[in-house]
Amino acid sequence: MTRPPTAAQRRVIDAADPATGRLRGTEAQLAALVKRGLAFRHPRPPHDHFLTPAGHRIREAEPTAPAAAQAPAPGGVFAARIGGAPGAPKAGPARLREVRGAWQGLLELRRMTNPDGATDRPCGWERTHLVQAAALALEAAGHPPAEPDAAEGYRVRATPQPEAVAVRESDGARLRACAATLEEAGWQVGEYTEPRTRARYLLASPRRA
Repeated sequence: MTRPPTAAQRRVIDAADPATGRLRGTEAQLAALVKRGLAFRHPRPPHDHFLTPAGHRIREAEPTAPAAAQAPAPGGVFAARIGGAPGAPKAGPARLREVRGAWQGLLELRRMTNPDGATDRPCGWERTHLVQAAALALEAAGHPPAEPDAAEGYRVRATPQPEAVAVRESDGARLRACAATLEEAGWQVGEYTEPRTRARYLLASPRRA
């Protein structure tokens, strides 16, 4: 289990610019946040530090919540619900705050790391975390993920194809709604049919331009 941030680190996170996620602190504090995946150092001068999606998740946690509840997901990265996975976080106001914070953090990460500052297409982090990125876009838009023992709800899974994920949803209208959400989030989406089961599914890839 990843340890929650220290009190000093939490103060730095809480003091981040609410619009940009820009951080101020000592070099040691900022380096520690980067090491834990809660911040990143911008590659261009003046090399300021900004919250990652995981850092935004910590910042969006209730201030009165116990420290254990504020701990980031394993690996220090926000875990979007991919659908059908056991032990997934339960829906509710706290989860909604986490998802909104992670999505806003991801948009800021796009702005800071895409060469042209674009927020309408995925960034490098999303291309290396395809399933989580696509699932976050769907969860943030309010689509319900599938429960482990239910057919309804979206399921996002990796595929053998490079930079492509599969999205399945038993209801055709909800599947098309998922496609619209991903396209709006900067993904290229196609709808296909499974040869054996004839079930419809989506293949989605991060748009590059």
